[in-house]
Amino acid sequence: MIVANKNRPEAGLQREIGKLGFSAIVLNGTIGAGIFALPAVAAEKTGLFSPWMFFICGLLIMTVVLSMARAASFFSDTGGPTAYVTHVFGRFAGFQIGWLFTFSRIAAFAANINLMVTYASWFWAPLASGMARTITITVACLALIYVNVIGVKRGLAALFVITALKLIPLSLIVLLGITKINPEIFIAAELPVFEGLGETILVLLYAFVGFESSAIPAGEARNPRRDIPWALIKTTIFIGVFYFLIQLVSISVEPGIGSSETPLTDVAMILMGTAGAGLLALGAVLSIGGNLTAMMLSAPRMIYAMAQGRTLPAWFGDIHPRYHTPSHSIIFLGLFALLLALSGSFIWLAAMSTIVRLLVYAGCILSLPGLQKTIEPVEEQFHLPGGFIIPAIALVLSLWLTTHASMESWLVTLGFAVLGSIFYALTRK
Repeated sequence: MIVANKNRPEAGLQREIGKLGFSAIVLNGTIGAGIFALPAVAAEKTGLFSPWMFFICGLLIMTVVLSMARAASFFSDTGGPTAYVTHVFGRFAGFQIGWLFTFSRIAAFAANINLMVTYASWFWAPLASGMARTITITVACLALIYVNVIGVKRGLAALFVITALKLIPLSLIVLLGITKINPEIFIAAELPVFEGLGETILVLLYAFVGFESSAIPAGEARNPRRDIPWALIKTTIFIGVFYFLIQLVSISVEPGIGSSETPLTDVAMILMGTAGAGLLALGAVLSIGGNLTAMMLSAPRMIYAMAQGRTLPAWFGDIHPRYHTPSHSIIFLGLFALLLALSGSFIWLAAMSTIVRLLVYAGCILSLPGLQKTIEPVEEQFHLPGGFIIPAIALVLSLWLTTHASMESWLVTLGFAVLGSIFYALTRK
């Protein structure tokens, strides 16, 4: 049995992230663009029952979150999912998890930075297309690279500010609309038909994924085995309740949001007028900006961890001599995402993002028995009630949802897995 290390220094990285830092990473990694569009999808598919769909999705995703929290409590090194899978199933399996997950995050980053500028065009129309859009995307991407290269403290500071600002307009919708809640939601909402329920849940879960990124920068945490699990659990509970309230108010204030492309803007227009709609557009920009900041803070650490594991070239594992950050990985991810965002070729990559996350979750869950057998427990470690019952439920959920993914998503994922296998073989050789 391996004795777990006690927060040993890791290749020059500084342990700067505490409880609030991980909570901000979870919150910003999860609350991104989804909540600004998915209320319409939920209302269209399930009507007055739609707030309960968010509640159900929150319960389902909590099984995965609890399983990830248990896995995270075994490690204090950078890497997250790739570290868990590598420890149990070997370097190749861990590399594939990290490889596919990293590229799905790059694609998501490219997509989200485009979406952020699209929302910003509400304030200045030229941002919708042309040179102004190109310059804005480039400047935003370079700014995120710079902030994260010069230090994790500065990246966290930006994250804290954005977290506070992004929650204001969403909280106003809840506070101003709470008195307008339709009581029929609680007493007369019709249950949705089972046919098509899996597809609806799969779509709505987009609003809940992203929490797994918080486990990646464990090598820069003060007390990762304690802070990461509780940040995952507490923040996910908050997000689930928040989403339920947002949908509860939205469907009550504007029952017709199912046909809207900007559902929360429509709700804000009713509750607060044009100024409220503008505030929501600003909230969308800040929300997606926070999501991008969280991705830039966590995703490069995955690349760094693979380089440390000698499955990617050592260049990716270099640490900045002054700022003690994985600067090469940050620059690589930022510039790659910028190229995808400007070219538009990132769109076809987005098709695999859901199935990749589900495979990552399944891999982490399957590694739990091996982690428990081979790593000696520590006093502050997170424990799951009921042994492996919750992870078993999470595994069945993840595998069930993969059956609702399209053949195109499977083929794209398989293609990247094959490409990664070739890259891995050449790097190892």
